[in-house]
Amino acid sequence: MEFEQLKLENQLCFPLYAASRLIIREYQPHLDKLEITYPQYLVLMVLWEKDNISVNEITQKLILNTNTVTPLLKRMETQGIITRNRSEEDERKVLVQLTEKGIGMRTEAASIPEKLTACIISDALNVQELLDMKENLNVLIDFLLKNKTE
Repeated sequence: MEFEQLKLENQLCFPLYAASRLIIREYQPHLDKLEITYPQYLVLMVLWEKDNISVNEITQKLILNTNTVTPLLKRMETQGIITRNRSEEDERKVLVQLTEKGIGMRTEAASIPEKLTACIISDALNVQELLDMKENLNVLIDFLLKNKTE
């Protein structure tokens, strides 16, 4: 092939994209029990870590745009998982808070990471290799974010 750099097998982005999609597919049966999507699960993890935060804080943590997160939050509010209210100090800020239902979902979701790890670990990939991969991906993400802001 004349343009080797355009072969799919030579791309860094494709294995990352494919692995992400396949891992999310593994999550889906567990998330179906909670009646949420993977992006909603990510929002919940942010809120379980720190509740009553601004939409902007959520978008920064998830490295997503506001126009991506806002529809997720609207659906989650309709589902009774969160509430959204304007900040009393700054009405431009919308604060997101878990409802009792959203708080209760944390207990149900607590076993999901362990179940996912168990299904990924094999003779070909052990726990340490997964941890190393996660760390390497975090380094890549930090590098890409840093270069975006410069």
